[in-house]
Amino acid sequence: MPQFAVHRNRNARTAGLYPYLLDIQNDLLDDLKTRLVAPLHRVCDLTRKPLDRLMPVITIDGERYAVMTPLMAAIASSELGEIVGDASQHRSEIVEAVDFLVVGV
Repeated sequence: MPQFAVHRNRNARTAGLYPYLLDIQNDLLDDLKTRLVAPLHRVCDLTRKPLDRLMPVITIDGERYAVMTPLMAAIASSELGEIVGDASQHRSEIVEAVDFLVVGV
């Protein structure tokens, strides 16, 4: 599975709030049965502006989404929905957000 692929969220409980999941896991770990993902939340539905360094904003089909790095989780690869986009052009912002979350810098 390609790193930074945007997948449709197939989980009926969370898809309304987070319609997409961003695959953050490196492709070198494709043999694992899980993938590290961050849910994507519509910026227009947020109650406040996302923190730039922690939640970078990407565009999918003309709509802006915040990468919710504080909500990252591992899910079974088999649970990922179809790929609907590619966020690799935002690689540096996404990696910096994960670093900020984990390391604080």
